[in-house]
Amino acid sequence: MILKLFTMSSAVSFILFSTTMCFLYQSVTCEVFTAIVDLEKLLYTEGEIIKTIDKYIEMEEKRLLEIKKLKDEYGRLHQIASVDSQSFLENPINAFLLVKRLSTDWKLAESLMLKSAGKAMIENITQTREDLKFPEDEDLTGAAEALLRLQDTYKLDTSTLARGQITGTKPSHELTANDCFELGRQSYNNGDHYHTILWMQEALDRVDEETNKTVDKADILEYLAFSTYMQGNTRHALKLTNDLLELVPNHPRAAGNRAYYEDAIRNAAQMKRGDDGDVPLVGDVNYSESTKSDAEPSEREQYERLCRSESTSSFEEQKNLKCDYFTNGHPYYILQPVKREIVFKAPKIFIFHDIVTNKEIEVVKYLAQPRLKRATVQNAKSGELEYANYRISKSAWLRNEENSVVNKISQRVEDITGLTVSTAEELQVVNYGIGGHYEPHFDFARREEKNAFQSLGTGNRIATWLLYMSDVDAGGATVFPQIGVTLHPKKRAAAFWYNLHKSGEGDMLTRHAACPVLAGSKWVSNKWLHERGQEFRRPCGLREND
Repeated sequence: MILKLFTMSSAVSFILFSTTMCFLYQSVTCEVFTAIVDLEKLLYTEGEIIKTIDKYIEMEEKRLLEIKKLKDEYGRLHQIASVDSQSFLENPINAFLLVKRLSTDWKLAESLMLKSAGKAMIENITQTREDLKFPEDEDLTGAAEALLRLQDTYKLDTSTLARGQITGTKPSHELTANDCFELGRQSYNNGDHYHTILWMQEALDRVDEETNKTVDKADILEYLAFSTYMQGNTRHALKLTNDLLELVPNHPRAAGNRAYYEDAIRNAAQMKRGDDGDVPLVGDVNYSESTKSDAEPSEREQYERLCRSESTSSFEEQKNLKCDYFTNGHPYYILQPVKREIVFKAPKIFIFHDIVTNKEIEVVKYLAQPRLKRATVQNAKSGELEYANYRISKSAWLRNEENSVVNKISQRVEDITGLTVSTAEELQVVNYGIGGHYEPHFDFARREEKNAFQSLGTGNRIATWLLYMSDVDAGGATVFPQIGVTLHPKKRAAAFWYNLHKSGEGDMLTRHAACPVLAGSKWVSNKWLHERGQEFRRPCGLREND
């Protein structure tokens, strides 16, 4: 069987656009990639590292200067002695100096050459500085996966992305061949050979252009060849392996891999023609050209189209939508009505504009930041909370009693929606990190999810209030794949919809998702309202889908 290519040379630490330095670690789990607010802390760490390196260089330059002086002294006396060594050594002073140079002076030189402040400085900055935060391997993996998620969702060209060019954002630094190699290596470790090929090929193109090579070309070819084989193109894998052997004739694995690829091609050729005519070569499938059918797009495809603003609800659904000033019969809002936008009719989705002040948002963010933790999802069977790759963000929960601003926001939700917040969940504050997202999901618990919200004792989530606390430079929309609706984040605006029909049955059309954040920092807060206490505020309907 083919020797799998796991024993690659270790890569230089990968710097993702401008943030993480991963050559140093702490023993705590950081998960800094899950929230932009944590990534900001890395910039402070990076600044301290720059100061440390500057100090190290200064000390090393001073040390090397002392060593150079010693070398010059050795050279001066040695040159004199070389003219007539016998006469030189006959002088007792010179004999003494020679012995001294090779004993006391050499010990000094030896001490200077072995002495280095680097180890002590590294231990100081990584072990004693509690104010510094370093990413771990998981953060590097998460950041790489996020970049690949953005590439797929927004159909970003590999070369353009490597140049740091993302539409709607400021250009970033270009990726080196080593950076591209690391993205390919992370994909390979996850069994994702499609992205491995994309990024290893980009690394191969870039390493040829680099004067100072940042990665070994042989390593790129080895990964690229095996992933190409795993994607079905054995002939190209063989060509890449031959290129590798030209570069490194005694490569420990390439010869065995070449023999395996050649056998696979020969076996496929023998099976090519049968009684029914030509049979496609299994080892030569071209996966770069995907076949497209005329069938309806899958939920995933629709979700990604909405994220790219390529798909919307029909004209018939949009023509009766409107904006108005809304009071809900509340005395305060009669004097100061709320700007309301009806985004969709069934299910009804509303946007309330300018619903909070910038100062209130800053207070909520200030309260939430110290408590931000990796966001969880509820296991459908057990009801337990757990981490999931389809939800990348950090969240914190704020109680009404903690601060008057939190209490005011909750009261505002009640006044505008007409639903009581006495049985609602605490205010959840969320910050999305690199490529932060939440794939299509329901906010309510379905019939089979019997343990969901059981501990709360307030019934199912009847409605969702989603407050946008920041604008987002690119991406980060809230989308409803079933009805083709895209809500772009707008600071100080809040989206509202009912998750349940009046009968208490879940409205399947409210399935929604948070698109990956392409650029910027996305802050939102959620207020989930529950059934208990709404009996007279939203009475049951006579039909199941009222």
